[in-house]
Amino acid sequence: YAAAEHTLARILAHYRQIPQQAASLQAGNWQSGVGRTLRGRTLGLYGYGRIAGALAEYAMAIGLNIQWWGSQDGRARAKANGETVAPSRETFFATSDIVSILVRLKPETRGLITAADLAAMQRRALFVNTSRSALVEQGALEAEVAKG
Repeated sequence: YAAAEHTLARILAHYRQIPQQAASLQAGNWQSGVGRTLRGRTLGLYGYGRIAGALAEYAMAIGLNIQWWGSQDGRARAKANGETVAPSRETFFATSDIVSILVRLKPETRGLITAADLAAMQRRALFVNTSRSALVEQGALEAEVAKG
């Protein structure tokens, strides 16, 4: 549960601007805002395992919609369990407000998330990788950030 809780904390910190609000208070100022709400947004979970399942439960409790993507087997299990699976990989990345990668690093998953995946994301979407950095194609994240 620790990984799922940590991932949710990172999402909340980003959307609710917790680090910025804490810095404002430490500087002697009052609250400068409350950030953006999560209710009604779509959390895309890449990987259909134990950690992603726990994160999905937490996320649904605060009003996030969940959609899944992953291996062919993972997508089949998600569908069999009545979960929402994106119709395509590109749609998954394009329609998720938040994308969380929850996949084990193995030789076949190295570089799993490509530059094209990141480029398909909405401009304000949040990418959260609490798994391993090598799951993202080398240089892809840096190139996407450089685009602004």
